[in-house]
Amino acid sequence: MKFHVNRDVFSEAVSFVVKLLPQRNPQPILAGVLIEAGEDGSLALSAFDYEASARTTIEATVDEPGTILVHGRLLNDIASRLPNAPIEISTEDDGNVAVVCGPARFALASMPVEEYPAIPEVTGESGLVPGEDFATAIAQVAFAASRDDVTPVLTGVQLEVGDNQLSLVATDRYRVALRDIPWDGAAGDEKPAALVPARTLSEVGKTFSHGGNISVAFSGSGDREIIAFTAGNKTVTSLLIKGNFPPVRRLFPEQTGHYSVVSTSDLQEAVRRVALVLDRSAPLRFTFGESSVTMDAAGGDQARASESVDATLTGGDEVTIGLNPQYLLEALGAVRSEFTRITFTSSDNANKLSPILVTAQTSVDDAASDNYKYLLQPNLLLR
Repeated sequence: MKFHVNRDVFSEAVSFVVKLLPQRNPQPILAGVLIEAGEDGSLALSAFDYEASARTTIEATVDEPGTILVHGRLLNDIASRLPNAPIEISTEDDGNVAVVCGPARFALASMPVEEYPAIPEVTGESGLVPGEDFATAIAQVAFAASRDDVTPVLTGVQLEVGDNQLSLVATDRYRVALRDIPWDGAAGDEKPAALVPARTLSEVGKTFSHGGNISVAFSGSGDREIIAFTAGNKTVTSLLIKGNFPPVRRLFPEQTGHYSVVSTSDLQEAVRRVALVLDRSAPLRFTFGESSVTMDAAGGDQARASESVDATLTGGDEVTIGLNPQYLLEALGAVRSEFTRITFTSSDNANKLSPILVTAQTSVDDAASDNYKYLLQPNLLLR
């Protein structure tokens, strides 16, 4: 194999395919990047660890077609630091791979191509989502997924196809985040759903945030069901998490008449300040009154803090609840609006605290947006 390629184009391609590789892989062969140089002048770069794959195709001047496998992260480090000149990559007589760029020259060990697993092929129902909307939705939802591998189904984001929309849902038992975005796909009786690892989906959002429309395809069967995301010359696939995602949609209330509206940035800053004195994982006391919301905190070393910000209360009496400040801050960062509506829900169980519903609102008097919803379970306050 021998080819010449633009330094910046090659470096960006290598960086893309290695992003999804785990830092430490129990199988050394899976740390490799597969590079395939075709007779037509195309250069395909791929990485796959049985869970997720990334593949991109770029243009190159191919002198000798062929396939090589080299250590991905090392190649990425080298490519990102090469001088500003065309890159020549070729195989040498001793089996090593030579990387030459201007005055810089590297010799890399070649890994056995025949031992590398086949990159998943994508065939199945697909649809289109706007890239920017999809990236925003992922950022608004993925953080609510659990980080505890004890319950794998909660470490993923559930993607559910509707008639004209794609819903993204995540939960860690204490909160639920839901976002709907437009979906342009073939209409059918069966509405596909996919439970995608939150980490993989977050990388997809970062990679394709400015890529125009993204094709989302559901493929495979049995234990090898996958989902594929394609935009331009890049494709990412992910093995789906097996199991039944909990029916969290039924937790969202239908009636939302009792709520408080507050400036998002004012509440964020106040929560950050008052929570400084809290012990780790302790709840922050919120009192939602007619014209303000007041936060009170007491730390274990006698430290105390309180602060009030302007707010308007509608549809009911003053409410005092305890909330995890970090969980609330993540919700306030996700609403992406000037104002936030915090709705107080009701429950049939008198012995259980009812969750709050966090939604976006463009102004104090405007209606709440319904394309993003965040449900947060209050903490029991010690009186």
